[in-house]
Amino acid sequence: MIDFIHAHSTRLYTIASAALALVAYFVDGLPTGLILALVAAILGTGEAVQRVEDRKTAKALYQEPPTVS
Repeated sequence: MIDFIHAHSTRLYTIASAALALVAYFVDGLPTGLILALVAAILGTGEAVQRVEDRKTAKALYQEPPTVS
């Protein structure tokens, strides 16, 4: 499961962000504090996703490129 999250962290983040926007738009009567707290959590998650992607990029930088036959 952890490998799946690391492999698809950007996609999962995008789905969570879209779901939050849809819920905030379509559900009437949600407290503003709740929405702001969820937005802050999504922003923090975005930072974590960025760090995961940066590590994958740095790891790929030191690998040999695949050979084309």
